[in-house]
Amino acid sequence: MGEEVEAQEFSRADRTRHREKVRRGLDVFARMLRESRFDTDDPMTGLEVEFNLIDAEGDPALRSMEALAAIADPAFQTELGQFNVEINCQPARLRERGLEAFETGLRNSLNDAEGKSSTVGAHLVMIGILPTLTDAHMTPESLSPNPRYHLLSEQILDARGEDITVEISGVEQLESTTDSIVPEAACTSTQLHVQTSPDEFAAYWNASQVIAGVQLAVGANSPYLLGRELWRETRIPLFEQATDTRSEELKAQGVRPRVWFGERWITSVFDLFEENVRYFPALLPVTEDEDPLQVLEDGGTPSLHELRLHNGTIYRWNRPVYDVTPEGPHLRVENRLLAAGPTVADTIANAAFYFGLVRALATDDRPLWSQMSFSAAEENFYVAARHGISAQVYWPGLGQVSASELVLRRLLPLADQGLAESGVERAERDRFLGMIEQRCLKRTNGAEWFVTQVRERGERNREDALRSTLLEYVERMHSNEPVHTWS
Repeated sequence: MGEEVEAQEFSRADRTRHREKVRRGLDVFARMLRESRFDTDDPMTGLEVEFNLIDAEGDPALRSMEALAAIADPAFQTELGQFNVEINCQPARLRERGLEAFETGLRNSLNDAEGKSSTVGAHLVMIGILPTLTDAHMTPESLSPNPRYHLLSEQILDARGEDITVEISGVEQLESTTDSIVPEAACTSTQLHVQTSPDEFAAYWNASQVIAGVQLAVGANSPYLLGRELWRETRIPLFEQATDTRSEELKAQGVRPRVWFGERWITSVFDLFEENVRYFPALLPVTEDEDPLQVLEDGGTPSLHELRLHNGTIYRWNRPVYDVTPEGPHLRVENRLLAAGPTVADTIANAAFYFGLVRALATDDRPLWSQMSFSAAEENFYVAARHGISAQVYWPGLGQVSASELVLRRLLPLADQGLAESGVERAERDRFLGMIEQRCLKRTNGAEWFVTQVRERGERNREDALRSTLLEYVERMHSNEPVHTWS
């Protein structure tokens, strides 16, 4: 959520006061957009990665607090589950060898953290869903002790009015019920950030929506949940269901979910924040004393605390972010749809593909989103999540096409163009985009490798096959050899 929240209870008056403050913040935000009060001179990119924790046998290790104490690095933070931690990488400019800086920094941090956390029996794994999770881990006791997570779980369950049921139909079937949002903790992701100007934001967000399905196809890495082989990127339906505040009746009425692809192309970042305020009640109605209008008129930069906190509890797969740094306020698109891993190299390849492709499409004279319906982009997203590298997607001018063929024929040259325009050197572009190319040529990614290995180990004992495959995965993860080279 990006905000520390203390454990508390909320009254009706709290909710009324918070709603008024959120709307006041939205008005101030609109004025800031009109007056161009944003840092846009030299945009940055960012990267966050969430890790799972396992013990020596490959089972989940509920030791995040002990691991963080051992790691003792402020870049590492708690996540929702006791079997998760997250790292926030130092922001970088792509033209300053930013991709290599991300890889070196993340690799060094992973090595250092692994060495320290292993002393408390917790080993770090980059994978979208830990395949050795069981129903026994899906309890409130698995939540991190941070008060904000328990409060968020309580508020989601209270809003829903009943336990959370996870139902996923894929290669196999899964139905599970829980009385907390711990299933959300099963979803660990890579989050890519692109800073933009207010004028460019809509183009970058629309472009991010257009390519979301293709990103999932080439980067899928979450094929198993609670012992079942489901979607190639099972995080997508799991996250949507684990944070759903709607009862069955509200779903039937068409009430929008809090994990949301969206429903239309936008013309301004304001569209997204305004939708968030209009459609979604507050989960955490915490109000601060700041008068944002007064701060703005006094020449300062308002934090817009309530608006940001509210925005942080609406989980768009491409989320708008307003943030304040010493240089001033800025906007960025947070691309949240990819799983972590399989290796640091693969993660940075995914980032290079996104950063380059989104820039090329966002700056094109004829926007691609003007040539396809929003519903087509959404359908691509879910088809790719289900089928991964084997997905067939829709693309303007081509119709239905294999995602891997689309990447090879059309999108890799565009990604290369976008990276070149961002100042990324040829060798850097070739290395990381070459990993995406090889995945498409070999029709493999993290999900495909994992499923193949489990099947080869035999289906008579799925639990043992998942555990032994995971341990081999971890060994290969630390080699940093990209997944297309794994045999």
